[in-house]
Amino acid sequence: MKKMLSNCLLIASALAMHNTVLAAWPEKPITVVVPAAPGGTSDIVARILSEKLGAELGTTIVIENKAGAAGIIGTQAVARAAPDGYTIEMGNIGANAINYSLYKKLPYKPTDFVPITMTIANPNVLVVNANSPYKTVKDLIDAIKKDPNGNFAFGSSGTGQSPHMSGEMFLQRAGIKVPHVPYKGAGPAVTALLGQQFTFMIDNLPSSMPFIKSGQLRALAITGSTRSTELPDVPTMAEAGIKDMVVTAWFGFLAPAGTSPEIINKIYLATKKVMETPEIQKRFKEMGGFSGGDTPAQFNAFINSQIADWKITVEAAKLSLE
Repeated sequence: MKKMLSNCLLIASALAMHNTVLAAWPEKPITVVVPAAPGGTSDIVARILSEKLGAELGTTIVIENKAGAAGIIGTQAVARAAPDGYTIEMGNIGANAINYSLYKKLPYKPTDFVPITMTIANPNVLVVNANSPYKTVKDLIDAIKKDPNGNFAFGSSGTGQSPHMSGEMFLQRAGIKVPHVPYKGAGPAVTALLGQQFTFMIDNLPSSMPFIKSGQLRALAITGSTRSTELPDVPTMAEAGIKDMVVTAWFGFLAPAGTSPEIINKIYLATKKVMETPEIQKRFKEMGGFSGGDTPAQFNAFINSQIADWKITVEAAKLSLE
């Protein structure tokens, strides 16, 4: 009886300690690792959410850009971080779905992460420099077909990211071939396109939207199933003559495996609350995206389905990287 009582007291003490620790969390700033350079959608969304999310959780959110290797460097850093809730990733379709089938070897795997919630999803957009002669998708394709050995190229935010894969998909559907020029994030890629360093890119809509609205880039088509309300005059790929070309890029928070369910839920609820505010809803709409807010379980199931879907696409394209 004494032993049983002692065990009960130990369990009660452990539970009380656990609840005290959880109640105190967070006791220091939370770092959100963005596996890309500043200026891309991952970075933009992380910074939009950071102040309000920090206020909701009662701490400071620090954004840390770890660009390079198609998001592998930053994503690996999160996989290796302590599972205490103080390091999370602004993950994305490339690093957390496409890479698993595109790369023969990765320093991380899906089970190294616990999904928290999707933050934003949006179509991609085919853009050219506003000073280029191409006014439509047909103009661009016709020019490349007329001079297949010409000085054409497409850029992207990095090998394996959805802009790269969208570009490869576009080449397949259009029946053309041009070299790919990868950059360490959408920010540097957009800057290069503004400098006419390559012909076109299929970018995440949020990172190109300001330059489309300012008239520096020309949008030829979006990869959504319907037109964007923010760009009503821009046709879908299907309307532009490119069939079976629907791609939705997504971004969301993930934590290292082993992070307690209580902390995951706390971050999820705080993020969902922030994303439901009129201010954030308005910002995301202006970027051409729509907010997530799904539960950790729903986001986990979605990511698994994306891994399976993109494996089919990658294998069909016969793409494989070391």
